[in-house]
Amino acid sequence: MFENLSDRLTDTLRSISGRSRLSEENVSAALRDVRMALLEADVALPVVKSFIDQVKEKAIGQVISNALNPGEQFVKIVHGELVHTMGEENSALDLAAAPPVIVLMAGLQGAGKTTTVAKLARYLQEREKKKVAVVSADVYRPAAITQLQTLAGEVQAQFIPSSSDEAPLAIAERAVAEAKKQFADVLIVDTAGRLAVDEDMMAEISSLQAALQPKETLFVVDAMTGQDAANTAKAFNDALNLTGVVLAKADGDARGGAALSVRAITGKPIKFLGMGEKSDALEPFFPDRLASRILGMGDMLTLIEEAERKVDKQKAQRLAKKIQRGKKFDLEDFRDQLDQMANMGGISSMLDKMPGMNQLPQAAQNQLDDGQFKRMGVIIDSMTPHERQFPDIINGSRKQRIAKGSGTEVPDVNRLLKQHKQMQKMMKKVTKKGGMQKLMRGMQGMQNMKAPPGMPRR
Repeated sequence: MFENLSDRLTDTLRSISGRSRLSEENVSAALRDVRMALLEADVALPVVKSFIDQVKEKAIGQVISNALNPGEQFVKIVHGELVHTMGEENSALDLAAAPPVIVLMAGLQGAGKTTTVAKLARYLQEREKKKVAVVSADVYRPAAITQLQTLAGEVQAQFIPSSSDEAPLAIAERAVAEAKKQFADVLIVDTAGRLAVDEDMMAEISSLQAALQPKETLFVVDAMTGQDAANTAKAFNDALNLTGVVLAKADGDARGGAALSVRAITGKPIKFLGMGEKSDALEPFFPDRLASRILGMGDMLTLIEEAERKVDKQKAQRLAKKIQRGKKFDLEDFRDQLDQMANMGGISSMLDKMPGMNQLPQAAQNQLDDGQFKRMGVIIDSMTPHERQFPDIINGSRKQRIAKGSGTEVPDVNRLLKQHKQMQKMMKKVTKKGGMQKLMRGMQGMQNMKAPPGMPRR
């Protein structure tokens, strides 16, 4: 996420972080590079100008903090201005109303609106412990209603039926009555999108908003459209009075222009980031955490929160007890670890949140791709249960059979077995002195360890 912007900014800031004094000359030189990085990231021009002016004003001639050298102070200023540009703090959904609390979803066709409805339903059910109902008022797009019905089933949200021969307003009003009967805490209303902003669409959504008086009206926009996302959000906000924005497909946005432009142009907070195709791939938007990720400082808080939610604690405890009893970490255990990693979004998602990972050599980064870990899982699946439990019995002929069955080569099998041996040794060390609990405490402590140059402490 935002790889291009992150690489450019970290390179620029690294060049100034060792300076013993901030002068107008070296600050201006660094800001020229920052300006180019932001423009290449498709950040809106007024936002770039304001950002550069604010950083320059704060950096030149100020009293330097005793805790940081001048170069590090400059990085801190840039981080702070990124946070300010994106909205200072997380803006949570306002669900303080008599149920069902109505959430109205708006957006252009193809932005990922209906998928986001399902993701939001799952988020509210799992993290806010709400009973959620969903309804589609999109009577124009073929199969839109069926799509939402299918997605609602996947996330176990209550689906309120509708049909294409009904008026959108009639659907919405009937859905409110039905949600009350079902004692739903939240009703999410999916509306029709268009390929472009047009008067008919705005009039229809405006009438829905006026009739329903939703507590939240969220605009879903494709993050990969850059500053166009912010301009489209502004057009919707002028007609609808949005309460927030959801940046869909943010995991595929290498630039970051939308995230840095939306708040400044619309005045509305980004509330969520869509971070993948899975129904749990919706993250609350924290400006400070994203600013740290953009500057290569990682985001350990989000990583730890994901681990607490998605790691199977019973499996982890069983594995710890197994190794403490002197039994070996076998390939079945290794396969479980690969699955746990996939549940957390894969290795690329995890590394994106770890400090300094973008400074690894490109060759090393290329080796840590999710495809490699998927291949490892396929190789293990091609083994017999006995081979997974006792990998030492895997000889040359068995390796050839496993490679053929998994569509790989014998060197790939050898590489997997070597990595398993290394993991086996590591697991033994971890469980010897304090178990998995100590490992998790160590992860928590990483938040407070000495930060790299320019990284503000959490």
